[in-house]
Amino acid sequence: MGSLNVIILKSKKDKSEYFHMLIEDIKALEEMLQQGLIEKSPIRIGAEQEFFIVTNEFLPNNNALELLKEINDEHFTTEIGNFNLEINLDPIELKGDCFSQMHRQLSNLLDKAKSEAAKLDSKIILTGILPTLSQNHITVENMTPVQRYLVLNEVTKDLRAQDFNIHIRGVDELTILQDSVMLEGCNTSFQMHLQIDPVEFTESYNWSQAIAGPILGICSNSPLLFGKELWSESRIALFTQSVDIRTSTYLLNESQPRVNFDSGWQTGEVIDIFKDNVARFKSLVTCETLEDSMDIMNQGEIPKLRALNLHNGTVYRWNRACYGVGGGKPHLRIENRYIPAGPTQIDQIANMALWIGVMKGRPEKYDRIHEKMVFKDAKSNFYHAARYGMGAQFKWEGNDISSQKLILEVFLPIAYDGLRKSGVSENDITTYLSIIEKRVGSHCGADWMIKSYRNLLTTKKRNESLQVLAANIFLNQEKDIPVSNWEILESSATTTFNIKKKVHHIMNTDIFSVEEKDSLELVLYIMKWKNIHHMPVIRGDKELVGILSWKDLVPYFDRKEIKSIAVEMLMKKDVITISQDKSVDEAKELMKFHHFNSLPVVKEKKLVGIVTMKDV
Repeated sequence: MGSLNVIILKSKKDKSEYFHMLIEDIKALEEMLQQGLIEKSPIRIGAEQEFFIVTNEFLPNNNALELLKEINDEHFTTEIGNFNLEINLDPIELKGDCFSQMHRQLSNLLDKAKSEAAKLDSKIILTGILPTLSQNHITVENMTPVQRYLVLNEVTKDLRAQDFNIHIRGVDELTILQDSVMLEGCNTSFQMHLQIDPVEFTESYNWSQAIAGPILGICSNSPLLFGKELWSESRIALFTQSVDIRTSTYLLNESQPRVNFDSGWQTGEVIDIFKDNVARFKSLVTCETLEDSMDIMNQGEIPKLRALNLHNGTVYRWNRACYGVGGGKPHLRIENRYIPAGPTQIDQIANMALWIGVMKGRPEKYDRIHEKMVFKDAKSNFYHAARYGMGAQFKWEGNDISSQKLILEVFLPIAYDGLRKSGVSENDITTYLSIIEKRVGSHCGADWMIKSYRNLLTTKKRNESLQVLAANIFLNQEKDIPVSNWEILESSATTTFNIKKKVHHIMNTDIFSVEEKDSLELVLYIMKWKNIHHMPVIRGDKELVGILSWKDLVPYFDRKEIKSIAVEMLMKKDVITISQDKSVDEAKELMKFHHFNSLPVVKEKKLVGIVTMKDV
């Protein structure tokens, strides 16, 4: 939605004015296409870099607006999460050393951000989903206090009229209820733009859909969310659900979600893609600076199509058709929205070179791809890639083929040819495409993260493992070496950064608990079987109300009346607890003072873990 001052589309007058401007924008775009005003050459490329701001302990840092003010550069802008920012790179002609130029600009801008961040005790990390994110960070309080995000949240909640039910099943399973669109802030991407000749737009758009799965698989970098192993590119599932305004009623009507891969090939003109968006998706917002595009056309000027772009900005196709004006000339482009941020700058530019090369190098045998490939194969490929990354099997030319084989034998040769035809320098081509080739024989970001995380979990608890993981991502990024050269972290891996150990680093979260009305007999045997010395007693949504001690239960072991005794009759109600944010030293002193071997860990009276003397 850019920097427009948006407002909710509510009143009848606002709606009629906005819809009129939207229709005028469609007419104007149609007129420009018919008159041949849309720029055909030179072809330009561009990109948007989203990133996380973290503390020196690699936790999300809620200071984006403060950092943005200190950076003071128009290339930077806000994101929905107040721990994210975005860089808009300058468009550049697709020729010569364009990828090296883009790499240099990205590096210079990130260096500027890092320099200012350091003054605020902050660091910058490029990654699809920050490993150390927790549900505490995705509250409305952490939303960037800018009107357009507050408006988006309000209108989305009003239309949905119920909480967002997030359910993602991978190796682990995540199910949460969320009362805002802040889950969108968990995702950061490296969005790539390719200008397209309007005559070739539909053909190119269909090709971008056909290649999306295999491209995504080799670039996947977001396997973890809240410490759980989900999809190789969990952003795909998370973003789809985080801004889904459909209720169960809409789902039954097969209404498409606003974040989608589409439901079929495009068979009309480029204007039909924009018309379909307007017809299919409800307009959510308007702004105060709309203009009548046909009036502007009649004055011999080029309109910005603000109403159409505003609507288009609330429809999140993974490949999105975009209209823009640069240097006074209108153009059309495809925006690739599915590639994650990271693992490094050089990896991202390599990902871009691969995608641009495959887009520009399409062999004749893949012309009119919509007649040669079943759309559901393309869609299935995309979601297989999101789930399994480089481990995915794809349907290509009617056959099953591995990700590695398809990239090496089909996509890379196409990419080399496409970049050469576009006049890209041989040095740029080999520098960046060789990174993709090496990645195929090694690991992508998602693979590195999962293997490293599993190793760390053998010697550390979840939260400490996630912080060590994030710290090492940062260290590797500072070297800007391709992820294929990153060594998998061993179980003994640590970090040289001063991360103060807190209770949440060492507590056990896989804990047994019982309720007040439960049978004492069952509880006694569970404690015996599992060698548990202290059993927390909870009520409802994990509210801690008491604790049972093994030594208090032993006398009842052989008594017949144990069958009729409820937990609440023997539990201790005055429970000494500790917060997960307290230091390990505080937990140790508390246990020593009270002669305890363990402490329940609570957050707002809810049980979240157990810490034992052995843990500290």
